Amino acid sequence: MASSDMKGFFRQQKKKSGISKPNLSKKSQKSKHPASHGSDVSHGSLDLQDEYDDKEEVLRQFDMNMAYGPCLGMTRLDRWKRANALGLNPPRELETMLRAGKVNSDCLWDGRV
Repeated sequence: MASSDMKGFFRQQKKKSGISKPNLSKKSQKSKHPASHGSDVSHGSLDLQDEYDDKEEVLRQFDMNMAYGPCLGMTRLDRWKRANALGLNPPRELETMLRAGKVNSDCLWDGRV
């Protein structure tokens, strides 16, 4: 079939009128979503940043690094030990931080998923 025949074969055409946006006043332009009423929440993003220090930031990066395997259902130290046993070479400074016990031993996603 030649390209000129295709135009005759598909006779559907777009409607000229289409859907137009209604003219809204400023009062009706505000979002009526219940989560946005009186809050500065950006939709589509989850705020996982709580108050934490540099050590917790390093541990959270470890939690998010899938090279060391999944972290749900186990402590950070157990995950470090498993990664070490599997020859994945997790950072040694994490082990010392976790054994010192002055950091949160639970994974970033513990209780959130």
